[in-house]
Amino acid sequence: MRPSTWKNSNSTILRMLFLVLALLFVAHVTQAQKQAAAPANKPKIRAITAFINLDRSQYQLQVADALKMLRRAQTTFESRGYQVQTIRIATQPFPEYTKGLTKEQAIAFFKQYDALAEKEKFAASIGPAMLNAEDSDSQAELLGEILGTTTRLNGTVVVAGEDGVRWNAVGAAARVMKKLEETQHSQGNFRFAAIAMVPPLTPFFPAAYHTGFGHQFAIALESANVVAAAFKDARDLGMARQRLIDSLAATAFDVESHAGRIDQETGWAYMGIDLSPAPSGDVSIGAAIENLTMQPFGVSGTLTAAATITAAIKDVKVKQTGYSGLMLPILEDTRLAQRWSEGHVSLDALLSYSAVCGTGLDTVPLPGDITAEELSLIVGDMASLAVKWHKPLSARLLPVLGKGWGEMTEFNDPFLVNAKLQSLDVK
Repeated sequence: MRPSTWKNSNSTILRMLFLVLALLFVAHVTQAQKQAAAPANKPKIRAITAFINLDRSQYQLQVADALKMLRRAQTTFESRGYQVQTIRIATQPFPEYTKGLTKEQAIAFFKQYDALAEKEKFAASIGPAMLNAEDSDSQAELLGEILGTTTRLNGTVVVAGEDGVRWNAVGAAARVMKKLEETQHSQGNFRFAAIAMVPPLTPFFPAAYHTGFGHQFAIALESANVVAAAFKDARDLGMARQRLIDSLAATAFDVESHAGRIDQETGWAYMGIDLSPAPSGDVSIGAAIENLTMQPFGVSGTLTAAATITAAIKDVKVKQTGYSGLMLPILEDTRLAQRWSEGHVSLDALLSYSAVCGTGLDTVPLPGDITAEELSLIVGDMASLAVKWHKPLSARLLPVLGKGWGEMTEFNDPFLVNAKLQSLDVK
């Protein structure tokens, strides 16, 4: 090889090496910038929920299309460092797509849908019974049959709306709860709720449903850890609130940016994020509140903490949907279950907190001998509060067959913890 040729070849190699190093440097800087922009204390994504307008004649194709989007969204978020706990599909109210079917035919269809949900590993909400004030309570009766014979389906009864509390629906919801008490481990009620003033397009179950054309999706967070970090060592309420706003905003804007790209890439419309800081087991909203009050959850100061969290959520300027308020699910939160067992928390206390925050009465354990009439009193209180303050609330009550006051529940579900049944004055 002549010297001039060797020099040209060597120069080319050096240029190529320089180009590779430059590209590696740019990639490193870009990744560092992404990590710096993303929230440091990432919550899990509790759910990515797709909303479809279900047609029985082609529901399998519709589900496949929804799952394609959901799995792409899951991959997108997981590649950005988020853990996605569940993917979910919610429909319009089920009475709309079971018209003309007998009870037996409707139950057979939903058993098939349940089997598909099990096979494809998604959670499914079939929407509410009694969405309209004039709807028959036979819809609620059918819902009880459906949920009692399936394992992955969720549903609700609407017990209040703009027209006020619907007392016929309140009684119907209570009867569904008694029926689902007879399911295995009495866990059927985990997939059922009485809902009041809950709007369409909430991503949280069991309340998820829609009333439009579908082909939409929304995001729900599991962000009790964000609240705990924001409240730890805060010197006053002002600092605690601002920290929480900043932390939730960092997460929410990051999630929203990725959701916007999913919207553009898939054609599924992004409807917003429910910023309710849902807990899960030891990722406890109860412990987060105790970080602020320095007192056991349920004593003085708890209501102020609940109001502080809700106010911070409302100040995060992203596209919000669903409840977007504090959630206090007793049996989904280790610390809340502990405080319930100790007697620090009561139904009346939870309702008082709901006046300034989130979801109402959620996963509350009750004795098996509670009557439908007594359950209706509890549901009615929740519905009355929702109407009074014009806010979304729900009641997910879990009476336990064969268990009485002072006994421990024995739920067998990865999303539930157990607690001691407390005496409730509902007579």
